[in-house]
Amino acid sequence: MFFVDALETEGLGNRGYLAGGARAAVVVDPPRDIDRVIAAAARRGTRIVAVAETHVHNDYVTGGLELARLTGARYLVPAGAEVAYARVPVADGDVEPVDEDLVLRAVATPGHTPHHTSYVLEESGHAVAAFTGGSLLIGGVGRPDLVEPRLTEELARAQHASVRRLAAGLADEVAVMPTHGFGSFCSSSEAGGAHSTIGAEKVSNPGLVQDVDSFVKELLAGLDDVPAYYAHMGPANSGGPAPVDLTPPRRADAEEIARRLAAGEWVVDLRGRVAFAAGHVAGAVNFEVDGQLATYLAWLIPWGKPVTLLAESAEDVARAQRELTRVGIDRPAAAAVGGPADWLVDGAEPAAFPRATFAGLAAARERGEDLVVVDVRRDGERAGGWIEGSVHLPVHQLHRRLDEVPEGTVWVHCAGGMRAAIAASLLDAAGREVVAVDDGYAAAAEAGLTLVTGER
Repeated sequence: MFFVDALETEGLGNRGYLAGGARAAVVVDPPRDIDRVIAAAARRGTRIVAVAETHVHNDYVTGGLELARLTGARYLVPAGAEVAYARVPVADGDVEPVDEDLVLRAVATPGHTPHHTSYVLEESGHAVAAFTGGSLLIGGVGRPDLVEPRLTEELARAQHASVRRLAAGLADEVAVMPTHGFGSFCSSSEAGGAHSTIGAEKVSNPGLVQDVDSFVKELLAGLDDVPAYYAHMGPANSGGPAPVDLTPPRRADAEEIARRLAAGEWVVDLRGRVAFAAGHVAGAVNFEVDGQLATYLAWLIPWGKPVTLLAESAEDVARAQRELTRVGIDRPAAAAVGGPADWLVDGAEPAAFPRATFAGLAAARERGEDLVVVDVRRDGERAGGWIEGSVHLPVHQLHRRLDEVPEGTVWVHCAGGMRAAIAASLLDAAGREVVAVDDGYAAAAEAGLTLVTGER
């Protein structure tokens, strides 16, 4: 009897999979921190005999090469992928034995990348699960614009053909198990759901219900911003990622923290946004360890710039360090635990700024306060409506466009509060008077703020 265990990386919106039988298993699209993959196999009492990549990933650093090295497993990588290391090149129709009566069959599914390959797990000749990577997702498909802009439409059309070919060759009850689509920016849409089948996707997935021209038009129109760090993931995965080093970073004292800030390095406070707003080291920026830390820090930070982590506990530092390795930020320059009193040099006062709701913003406007509203949501979110008179500066662009923020106290908002907290910390570090709106965007209309809809 076969099993499939999902290996979730929630912060990046991805899943890898451990699948196999009583004695042997395959890992599909493993995360960078492979210790948890090895632990999952140990819990199953199974041996990893193969590691399979659906494609050269653009959104995270793979642990596949190191996992194959440590376990002695065969490393399956699509034959069309250009990589600098030895691997087993996989072509359409290739079959890899996994366990007794259990095999993995490769299916070429170009679209997310030109070389993208899905894998069908078969038990006694019957398909039981499809590992679809960035091809057929739950309620959508992987975006086709991450490889080369000139190939985007061609890959979008290939994506349509691929998902149809895949679905046509499988029974309705076969489980669909994608790598992307759980919040990943590799997904072309806000795909939802935790589980699906080929039959369910045939009913609702745009790639399976729309004609190719309608599909491509809608797909391309819905593509949103690409995280800047994606540019570094493909080369890292093609070149062969180094093993992960998760040993604790060196501890920094208050004087070192001050020196690093003065040198223009990034000091990242991992505490929750409420605690950060109430008091923090001036110049530090706030990326909550419980938020989408890896995505947004890697998106904003100048690539290669040293980062120092501040947290309430060593456990939070370790969590952050693990997340950051997944996107190629391998070693923090230093770390410190405790609170602002531990991180400030003698005589220095903590910085702080207020938090508010949309009702508070409406009241401030009614009082005629000198303020500017900055909306840090992405373009696609803004297109659905915005607060009248607000300035649009997406959070991932804000640090490069601070000079575009008008004079006055800056009230900054997003859709729920997390990105507004990041933006508020960037503005505060730049010396601006700021108020972080920690509220759901739906409350803006309820507060009486005028919303604008239509073309920007």
